[in-house]
Amino acid sequence: MLFVTGTDTGVGKTVVTAALAATASGSVAVLKPAQTGTVGDGEGDAAAIGRMTGGVERTTGEITTSELARHRDPLAPAAAARRDGISPVTPGRIVAAVARLVATHDLVLVEGAGGLLVPYDDHGGTLADAAGALAAPVLVVCPAGLGALNASALTVRELRHRGLDCPGLVIGSRPSDPDLAARCNAVDLPAVTGVPLLGALPEGAGLLRGAEFRAVAAAGLAPALGGEWAGVGQ
Repeated sequence: MLFVTGTDTGVGKTVVTAALAATASGSVAVLKPAQTGTVGDGEGDAAAIGRMTGGVERTTGEITTSELARHRDPLAPAAAARRDGISPVTPGRIVAAVARLVATHDLVLVEGAGGLLVPYDDHGGTLADAAGALAAPVLVVCPAGLGALNASALTVRELRHRGLDCPGLVIGSRPSDPDLAARCNAVDLPAVTGVPLLGALPEGAGLLRGAEFRAVAAAGLAPALGGEWAGVGQ
């Protein structure tokens, strides 16, 4: 299993999670514990992953996606559940859901909401608590440009403080014409955080699907994550 968190919201967690699913072998289950900011049957992150990976040729198992809860307000899951008047998704519920999925899939990917310490319930439960209960590794998705170094270092430091393994970082959306900060960050992120940079997906990858998406995913993820990425230059 692998948990996917971000340094913030909007950094490309969903696209990276879809890329991991598209390049993995075997059956894959993607879990979005709490989807916020989505009304009714609107496309949430789980459905977006299904759209991107739909049509990917697989001979070793399907990709399935699921949510535990959906909230209309674009807030932290705890606040969104409170406003909806429903029970929040606790770390315990996430752990139980992952345990069920692990029993029937070769790989389980869990995509968090926002950053690592966003509260899921009114007791301060976080994605990190669920990952800790399962001793699961946590991949960190970060932006390409300004702010990436500090936010990534803080997230990795918190994972270390909790005794959780962080296999590395992935840049969720790298511009086709990166500015100076983006070029320097691609070199500096490993030194600042102490973990490797394991990929960089191109800006706009989330608009692709099927074979085209899988090709971009493979080109943007390192071999350790099932891809062929060999790094980025300055």
